[in-house]
Amino acid sequence: MSLPMRINFDEKDYTYIIITKGITKETGEIQINLNGMDYQLVCNPKGDWDVVDATINDNSGLLKAIGRNIKLRYRL
Repeated sequence: MSLPMRINFDEKDYTYIIITKGITKETGEIQINLNGMDYQLVCNPKGDWDVVDATINDNSGLLKAIGRNIKLRYRL
């Protein structure tokens, strides 16, 4: 398991863990764990990372911000 990563969103700190190993530019999906829930991020045609099967209760803005954070960190 990788180290926890932090993000600040709407003036709150969140910690998440990237479950997927060996992320490269060819990676098409990334698994993350946020607050004990597993989410799958997939790359859309625009190059942005979106959550698969997100519900209304999930904070979609936070999950999009995490996708952008991962994209910048790994230079995807």
